[in-house]
Amino acid sequence: MASLPQPRRRRTLRDTAAAFVSLVLLCAAALTAAAGTAEAAATAWTPKPAPMTTPWTGQVPTDNPLPEYPRPQLTRPDWANLNGIWDFAVTSADAGQPTSWPDQIRVPFVAESALSGIQRKITQNDKLWYRRTFTVPAGWNGRRVQLNFGASDWRTTVWVNGRQAGAQHNGGYDAFSYDITDLLTSGTNTVVVSVWDPTQTGDQAVGKQRINDVTPHAGGGIFYTAASGIWQTVWLEPTATAHITRLDMVPDLTNNTLKVTVRGDGVGGQTARVTVSTGGTTVGTATGPAGSQFTVSVPNPHLWTPDDPFLYDVKAELLSGSSVVDTAGSYTGMRSIGLAKVGNVLRPVLNGKFVFQTGTLDQGYWPDGIYTAPTDAALKYDLQKHKDLGFNMVRKHIKVEPQRWFYWADKLGLLVWQDMPAMDLRTPSSAARTQWESEFHRIIDQHRSSPSLVMWVDQNEGWGQYDQARIANDVKAYDPSRLVDNMSGINCCGAVDGGNGDVVDHHVYVGPGVTSPTATRAAVLGEYGGLGYKVSGHEWYPGGGFSYEDQASTARLDDRLTGLLDAIRLQQMPAGLSASVYTEITDVENEANGLMTYDRQVVKVDEARVKAANQALVDASRNPAPPVTLPTGVHKSLRVTTPGYTDRYVRHKDSLGFTEAVDSGSPDLLKNDATWKIVPGLADSSCYSFESRNYPGEYLRHRDFRVRKDPGDGSALFKSDATWCAVQGSGGVRLMASNFPGQYLRHIGAELWLATPGGAHAWDNPASFTEDTTWSVENPWAP
Repeated sequence: MASLPQPRRRRTLRDTAAAFVSLVLLCAAALTAAAGTAEAAATAWTPKPAPMTTPWTGQVPTDNPLPEYPRPQLTRPDWANLNGIWDFAVTSADAGQPTSWPDQIRVPFVAESALSGIQRKITQNDKLWYRRTFTVPAGWNGRRVQLNFGASDWRTTVWVNGRQAGAQHNGGYDAFSYDITDLLTSGTNTVVVSVWDPTQTGDQAVGKQRINDVTPHAGGGIFYTAASGIWQTVWLEPTATAHITRLDMVPDLTNNTLKVTVRGDGVGGQTARVTVSTGGTTVGTATGPAGSQFTVSVPNPHLWTPDDPFLYDVKAELLSGSSVVDTAGSYTGMRSIGLAKVGNVLRPVLNGKFVFQTGTLDQGYWPDGIYTAPTDAALKYDLQKHKDLGFNMVRKHIKVEPQRWFYWADKLGLLVWQDMPAMDLRTPSSAARTQWESEFHRIIDQHRSSPSLVMWVDQNEGWGQYDQARIANDVKAYDPSRLVDNMSGINCCGAVDGGNGDVVDHHVYVGPGVTSPTATRAAVLGEYGGLGYKVSGHEWYPGGGFSYEDQASTARLDDRLTGLLDAIRLQQMPAGLSASVYTEITDVENEANGLMTYDRQVVKVDEARVKAANQALVDASRNPAPPVTLPTGVHKSLRVTTPGYTDRYVRHKDSLGFTEAVDSGSPDLLKNDATWKIVPGLADSSCYSFESRNYPGEYLRHRDFRVRKDPGDGSALFKSDATWCAVQGSGGVRLMASNFPGQYLRHIGAELWLATPGGAHAWDNPASFTEDTTWSVENPWAP
């Protein structure tokens, strides 16, 4: 197996397309020359038909899938990829190594996937077995050889030449390695791997995986096909005996430094040197003891933001005296994340400034590879599509992606909320808690240097919940450089709020709902939306898809989605909301509420329109418009602004709301009915209520969408229904229901309704919607 040279990190970060292609071809050529599983077996192997094909399904090499260097934040020039065709067998869960290997599998695709070539259901009663051969390049002589796994789900044991390599690894989402030097021979070596994955029947972190049929079927809901076994790149690299294993890098903008800890094996008493550069020019360098934190000066730092995701090159060297014994490349972004009062509201601030975080829920599933994207370009695509749609954030939902996913988030400029994958919904055992917390710490360690990652989400909707407050405190202490969400969806599904962490997180479908900050926590909307549209020919199980609210057309989907984003901009953000997560970026199996189809073949929404709505939201957070205010304690009349109807005013008649033409010659009764006293909102004093001029104590309110004039009964429901928030309209003011953000007071057919942009009712008709929901506040007809 030939060694594979890796370009310097700066070139990797800023390479041209041609250089990138050259690197891939070089990698492929090196691996083609490697000694591995028999060529005849590789030739005979074929993938299974995928339930849906993505644009990349047919681009996956048989013998060299995912050839890119898998660990961008700790690179070395020599490495060898072991992805490709391995011998494969499935035995009972308690069996020893098999004596026959009837199948071949394409690593690193899970056994349930079509791209693996296996595509079979794996249960808790099964054990997966993998085998392949390799040779160590002669150029690696004198160095230690590390066998690295990006991730394998769940309990993994490794043998090299019949001898076990270290302890078994328990965990499905974190990388792990073995020093196999002492197990190697001078010629051909054989590696055997066993994996047992009980999925939801076990106690481990499982995310949304469930043991189901691997071919499309009805049902499944919000849970998906299991992903068992090796699912990230397997690779070899040579190292010195004393070598670097991890770089912990924390930018500190208070004094323009990078705090660095160079961790490694066999580094006791040695010194580390870290150099930060850009474009080949050194910015700062410093030395310090290996294993301890020291600082590197980064004067006048070029800050990392979603709009300008600038990355510095980093080189770490391990010194024994004056000799360099190991070198690793990396990168970093200079940015800060924290909480601060902005306009007397507690907000998350990036580099000291509030910017609204608008993102999507990203499940990270693929119809061909399930847990593993078919290619690196596919892995990048979903993140790029976030940028194309104007989002600046992504919530990685109950799954942890390969390190190259974080590299693309860092490079493209997306803020990342990273969920810790949940255990099954039941209350976990003591042993399960210990395992889960240990894996959480390892995940934090693995990704703590990524500049895009700004928040850890500990638990979700009460799934497997326990010790919420303690865990949030533990995570904050383990990584104080980031925000912590103790529970996403504290208002949902029996979840228990730990009461601490940095954010109050609600889930509201369709939403956007009302989430308010506290004195110690910012307000975020961890999930909302779920608008569904099924695209014929692009359904995982035709006719089986579901959503939180089906849309009749893409036009209605566009109207509804942009209406939600506008509601957040106009009402919820000014009221204190600081972030929102739309469900979701793609359909997933029988969930049909994606902005793209599951196969990534169709973008359902108008990209330019969604991007504009997101950009308006982000811009408004940076430069907030002054609030729209109405005079209170005085009588006014509300005039229609729709062309052709501007002589009409809001009035009540037989307790219902209408519009009617009013002029100086109109009867006094009509003039009184068309006059309202504006008072502070009954449910929210920052909004408004409209009290009848001739029926004091009776207010304009919505009930079952119809708008009417009713006497107040003192209930919280009535007060909410009778409270309207004023937002800016073109040539007037729009009145949004305080308890249903995004729904507006509208006249249609002379009747008053609570109408929704993109809604399915007759009164939601898109024709002249904006004009029909805009009112001019005029002098009263009956003072």
